[in-house]
Amino acid sequence: MPTNDLTKNIQQSFQELEGKIENHSFPFSPREVGVVKSISAGVVIVSGLPNVGFEELLKFPANLFGIAYNIDETEIGVILLGEYPLLNVGDNVERTGRVMDIPVGNAFIGRVINPLGEPMDNKGFIAQSERFAIERPAPAIMDRNAVSVPLQTGIKVIDALIPIGRGQRELILGDRQTGKTAIAVDTIINQKDKNVICIYCAIGQRVASVAKVIANLKEKGAMDYTIVVVTEGNNAPGLKYIAPYAATSMAEYFMEQGKDVLIVYDDLTQHARAYRELSLLLRRPPGREAFPGDIFYIHSRLLERATQLNNKRGNGTLTALPIIETEAQNISAYIPTNLISITDGQIYLSPKLFELGILPAVDVGKSVSRIGGKAQLPAFSSITGSLKLAYAQFEELESYARFGTRIDEHSKKIIEHGKRIRSWLKQLELQPMSVPEQIMVLLALTEGLFDQIDIDKMGIAEVALLKKSIELSEEILQNIFSKKKLNNQEKEAILAIAAETLADFETPSEKNES
Repeated sequence: MPTNDLTKNIQQSFQELEGKIENHSFPFSPREVGVVKSISAGVVIVSGLPNVGFEELLKFPANLFGIAYNIDETEIGVILLGEYPLLNVGDNVERTGRVMDIPVGNAFIGRVINPLGEPMDNKGFIAQSERFAIERPAPAIMDRNAVSVPLQTGIKVIDALIPIGRGQRELILGDRQTGKTAIAVDTIINQKDKNVICIYCAIGQRVASVAKVIANLKEKGAMDYTIVVVTEGNNAPGLKYIAPYAATSMAEYFMEQGKDVLIVYDDLTQHARAYRELSLLLRRPPGREAFPGDIFYIHSRLLERATQLNNKRGNGTLTALPIIETEAQNISAYIPTNLISITDGQIYLSPKLFELGILPAVDVGKSVSRIGGKAQLPAFSSITGSLKLAYAQFEELESYARFGTRIDEHSKKIIEHGKRIRSWLKQLELQPMSVPEQIMVLLALTEGLFDQIDIDKMGIAEVALLKKSIELSEEILQNIFSKKKLNNQEKEAILAIAAETLADFETPSEKNES
């Protein structure tokens, strides 16, 4: 009897299995697979994949990815996003059906990553909340507001004479080793406790340079609100090309939450060279200086994403500080002129000022901010009105006086005052100044209080004056940050503190005359 039951159960099981097999459908899911035809430095040519889209992400063996960039009738030019020592001609290539994107989220704050969102700081896995495409359309004009809030850099010459507003694009340019990165780093450090998320994007930089920047940010506590996106000089050109777009998408994640974001591109010269390399390997026709014809477009569509959103979009801002390297002070070269025309102003760093030890070496005459003045605190604009003109007159008279020409007393006073302005331009690296400190020194300078002091003592006198900024009344401090200009009574109160402090540094002859 037990044998019969066992046989019956087995037969029943086989019948059920046969029924399921007969009724089972085998779905057919087609896959497009291409083949690698040739491999160059960072670029491969692929055949097949007839339905691939422009900038679609393609997958190669060994977890290597690339972006479809040239789509011809019979083949595709692909930009590789990584090293390719294991890639061979004849390897299969698969479509992913999506464009290149990057993970975004709050978890990336304080981390060092590459343009693919992978950690580079040995701190472990980063939790992902969303993914944003690296190429995203810029906000429409109707979604934007005018720039109206200042972004304080902590660098007195910039905040006073070349102000930057939140949502502005301000170009930093100059020859090699003139302090371009230092200005950007000081600006990031000055955003502490100002609710600004900062992103530093290093494009093709030396490892030592990036390590120094990260060390400075950590030392000043700036990594608590900063993301560092890094591509090194020996990375694939494809990674250098996508780096600024990936960093901007990370910035847009915070901007769309209504936050203020500052992004630094260091530097777009390396980005342009990486794109030129890729374009020449893809056999795109070269133009001026061998750059492809769309080099202007790749930078304009990047920087156009920096803006001030309106209230409906959350009122967030994205401020961009692109950096460009010039050669032999030639700001009329192809890439610098492109970016000057795209951005809202430029901060030019002069090698001559750098050699004279005037750091930061900002050339006030060649630098301009086209919209930042509308966002500048009125306390600054009420003081700095004549400062640029006085400095320009000083430079003209100084070059004239070098010929040994006799000059009158009035011209001598202009030269002596100009020397104090030039000394005022100096500021130590990694020591940004607060707004009250800048106002205190700036007002004393414009009113001629420093003219009574020997030029060699001006640095010590300025330090003493900065310490006195804590004695300003609460009412004056509130008015400095308000949308009102300082009135005469407030200026006199500040000047009284400044005059008392600087009296100790006046030369004996000047004291007797006063």
